[in-house]
Amino acid sequence: MKHSQANRLKIWIEAARPRTWATSVSPVLLATALAWAHGVVHWGVAALCFFFALLAQIASNFGNDYFDYRKGSDKADRVGPRRAVAAGDISPRAMLAATAATLGVACLLGCLLIPVGGWWLIGVGVIIAAAALAYSAGPYPLSYHGLGDLTVWIFFGLVAVNLSYYVQALSFDTDVFLCSAATGLLSVNILIVNNYRDVEDDRAAGKHTTVVLFGRKTARTVYLINGILAVILVSAWWMASWPVGIILPIIYLYMHVSSYRKLSRLSGRALNPVLGATARNQLCFTLLLIICIVTATLAPPINSCHDYLSQPLCQCFFLE
Repeated sequence: MKHSQANRLKIWIEAARPRTWATSVSPVLLATALAWAHGVVHWGVAALCFFFALLAQIASNFGNDYFDYRKGSDKADRVGPRRAVAAGDISPRAMLAATAATLGVACLLGCLLIPVGGWWLIGVGVIIAAAALAYSAGPYPLSYHGLGDLTVWIFFGLVAVNLSYYVQALSFDTDVFLCSAATGLLSVNILIVNNYRDVEDDRAAGKHTTVVLFGRKTARTVYLINGILAVILVSAWWMASWPVGIILPIIYLYMHVSSYRKLSRLSGRALNPVLGATARNQLCFTLLLIICIVTATLAPPINSCHDYLSQPLCQCFFLE
């Protein structure tokens, strides 16, 4: 009995797709680091954002598992990681219930942020919940019509970072917006690898991802550009933490290019480790950027990215 329960738990954990969790927690970690740098961090609120984002991601994964099975795009012999409903490990009814329950708990946590951020967050929460379901479900599922990448960039980049910052600072900030755009691009890269691997299955099922629409060569190019552009978007932070900030983006770019090269020469199931590596790259990018934010905040005379941008160029590189 204990062995059976352990296997059941393992099945549910795999269905939650831990490899994708970096795309939900990274924005919250980054937003919290920026709030700390700006002197407005609220650790309790940050914790609520963290668990809300994680549960929303898991709910989206559960929903994707269920609705892709219903639409026939996930089958038992798929080249990607095992999908619980398609493989018969979890019944469709149980997966649908788990999706609703997980999304419900996420919404309850989100409601705890209303006294902090204002009643308008209810509308935002409804939109986030609807997007989580509309990604794979409804009359016009976004991921089936080439809108998955844009959706991920908006909700796992712009929305996730800026809102996580706002409920702590009660204001928006240009630095935060640039960081949100960068982390959103890295979230898109995770989706690109997933769709790149599944392109033949998706094409057969009528799922028009951007890889199906524009081809693998374009997908690889976009993947490479996204990683480089992410580094450029937050370049002010790298430079503000000189000389540490010169080394850290190079470390990330090395990992990114390495993953890109594997993406270029592998296919099918061999791409599963590349998917995990891409998620790892996003988390590493976030942690490396946080190191730069902390360094730039603590190292005088530059106390923030704003201060860096206001300094003469020579003074930025030759600190007194």
